[in-house]
Amino acid sequence: MKSINPTTEEVVHVYEPLSDKGIEKIVNSVDKTWHHWRSTSFSYRFQLMQNLASLLKSNRDQLARTISLEMGKVLKESKAEIEKCAWVCDYYAVNAESFLQAESVPTEAGQSFVSFLPLGTILAVMPWNFPFWQVFRFLAPALMAGNTAVLKHASNVQGCAMAIEELIREAGFPENVFRTLLISSDKVENVIKHPAIKAVTLTGSTPAGKAVASLAGSVLKKCVLELGGSDPYLILKDADVEEAARICTSARLLNAGQSCIAAKRFIVVEDVYSKFLEYFTHFMSRTTFGDPCDPETDIGPLARIDLRDELHKQVQDSVNAGAEIIIGGEIPHIKGAFYPPTILENVKPGMPAYDEELFGPVASVIKVSDEEEAVRVANDTVFGLGAAVFTGNSEKGTRIAEMKLDAGCCFVNDFVKSDPRLPFGGIKESGFGRELSSFGIREFVNIKTVVVK
Repeated sequence: MKSINPTTEEVVHVYEPLSDKGIEKIVNSVDKTWHHWRSTSFSYRFQLMQNLASLLKSNRDQLARTISLEMGKVLKESKAEIEKCAWVCDYYAVNAESFLQAESVPTEAGQSFVSFLPLGTILAVMPWNFPFWQVFRFLAPALMAGNTAVLKHASNVQGCAMAIEELIREAGFPENVFRTLLISSDKVENVIKHPAIKAVTLTGSTPAGKAVASLAGSVLKKCVLELGGSDPYLILKDADVEEAARICTSARLLNAGQSCIAAKRFIVVEDVYSKFLEYFTHFMSRTTFGDPCDPETDIGPLARIDLRDELHKQVQDSVNAGAEIIIGGEIPHIKGAFYPPTILENVKPGMPAYDEELFGPVASVIKVSDEEEAVRVANDTVFGLGAAVFTGNSEKGTRIAEMKLDAGCCFVNDFVKSDPRLPFGGIKESGFGRELSSFGIREFVNIKTVVVK
């Protein structure tokens, strides 16, 4: 298993995959630890989780560099990712006990209540695009709830996976409360079916989610899926067009566009279409790409060469079907998995740029006649993760976001982002279940009814 720097195409590290015997040993050890960990107090878990948050903060720069070397994220974004991980640790350290407090329910019985108890060992299958955050937004609530966990991370970010395991150990958690499984994807099926694994969470592509959901369902194990997205951003005629274009640029280019909740389809009412496209082109054009460790760089490379080539094929196929390139659209003649900020217009149904998720810095701009058509086009997708609407009328924007857009996370006059205080997840082929907030920590607990006559 090789970790390859997508900027230089050099091998960062080679990892030896676990044997079947090694997998069995780790999973059994983590399950054994759960039988002790489940009985620990919230105050004990609180202290360890706060230790973990402190370690993330004090080791931020070193951990961020590992992210940037393994998957190409610009260093300032990698640092922000580590800080967000510390935030989610602090958040659940403080709030887990109240979120899982037993709830009394009045009935005819002498006592009736609902308790929230840990399930056991949870398998997390995580992607490379936010190699720390994706893990921690599951891990912090899972551990605070009294579960243990094993991680199957993406093969190109095993250095991040091992760093997380070491941080948890250094924070004082029991040796096997969390372990990384250095395994390839073809080994996941047997791990899901292992009797010690009680549930599965996956963040990744829709095909991967369908495969994991099918496997988990075959052995009646719960799963939470956060999958792909093709997030629509609606720019209405009363929007502050320049500010909308500025926010949309950031939303499309964050992490070089490699985010499930990145803005991908920009649906613009024709009254302001030309003005928006002018501003949007200006902001996208002045973005610099290059070495992610250079502070002057705005976006780094994509995570792998094959991912860059797949994105370029989607662009070419869209152009061949009638889309027009405004800027970008060509692979630069330099080393590394780089792709320039790209804008496509005249995007229609049947094109990859309309129907599929473009996982990189490519924006699809779609002209519509009015607000009603904007909503229809926004919902014309198999995905339902995030969406945003830009308007000068916040009341109207709120109504559209809440009642008309088919997505799990809808924002008004801002770009979609995750927050430990708010539930996060999608509908349709963007998955099911929720992470973060009180809803996230209750996904992997036994919601138990107790009645005393």
